[in-house]
Amino acid sequence: MTDASAEHRAARAMIETDALLGVSEVPLGRAGAAVVSADLPEEASRVPRPSAPVVETDDAPTSAPCGRGEPAIPSATLEGDSQAERLEALSVRHADACVHCVASTTHRNIVFGEGSPEASLMFIGEAPGEHEDRSGRPFVGPAGEKLDQMIKAMGFTREDVYIANVLKTRPPENRTPRPDEAKACGRWLASQIAVIRPKVLVALGGPAAQLLLETETGITRLRGAWGRYEVEDLSIPVMPTFHPAYVLRRYTPDVRAAVWNDLQLARDMAHAGD
Repeated sequence: MTDASAEHRAARAMIETDALLGVSEVPLGRAGAAVVSADLPEEASRVPRPSAPVVETDDAPTSAPCGRGEPAIPSATLEGDSQAERLEALSVRHADACVHCVASTTHRNIVFGEGSPEASLMFIGEAPGEHEDRSGRPFVGPAGEKLDQMIKAMGFTREDVYIANVLKTRPPENRTPRPDEAKACGRWLASQIAVIRPKVLVALGGPAAQLLLETETGITRLRGAWGRYEVEDLSIPVMPTFHPAYVLRRYTPDVRAAVWNDLQLARDMAHAGD
């Protein structure tokens, strides 16, 4: 394929992507927070850093989980020769032993996660909602439809990526996970990540970003800037962005442009080295 053909295909994909996200024109505004940390892998410095406006929100900057709880279950101790088999073994073990989910009395189904067990890109939300609790699958309600659009806009399918939440069971009345709940379930998320070994983590919303990055900083300040998550022998770049539910609530050009900025960075990092 010629360079011109590749550029044409990329340009066409960008136009289609903007249409999927509802971004027809990126506002100029102030520069976004798309900064690649100096200690990231060398290929990170080659990732394009499109600008986007800083989006101000009234989301609380603190009070979210800042610790990951117990360490991950060593992936080598899980039964199975493949990542799919080890994930299944982990799911069974979680259902029997997760101190949070075993104690929960407000859910119908455990929503462990779904997607490719060898995904290069992993999306992490905060907790299942009503739709997810009924189906046993992550992100299947309105926010899930928006996430599907985001994934498609990045050039992936839902089957290409892996989708999970910090909590595996629905909190009462869909409330935000408490720090103690996130810590109790955090080791299982860490164990999932250790098995899947993704190249990039996309943290959807404050609770997920704060747990992964062990911080109390709000998502408004975190989004668009690379962080890092370490488990076993892995050190994985983390891109925090707004939760799809927030995008639906505040469907403005600024919010959509900010999220698209973050998704481009995550997409390009996931493809780095291919």
